Amino acid sequence: MKIDKAAVRAEFQRHDRDTGSSEVQIAILTKEIEALTAHLKANKQDHSSRYGLLRKVQNRRKLLDYLKREDEEGYKALIKKLGLRR
Repeated sequence: MKIDKAAVRAEFQRHDRDTGSSEVQIAILTKEIEALTAHLKANKQDHSSRYGLLRKVQNRRKLLDYLKREDEEGYKALIKKLGLRR
């Protein structure tokens, strides 16, 4: 379940020192959501992880709404690159 955040950050960052832009945060959350989803398929009774998954999804949703409001072209490009349904 370990995620290589440095690789995700390198792929989505705006400049070489970018660690906290909306795009980077959304991409990292997406990878964490994918890992938790796979974990929960194997461990259906793990309710604390399910709660964590729901929190990550809500956080990503808020960041996506913010990005759409501020930079719609960047939002569309990110959605396409991550393969999210929106």
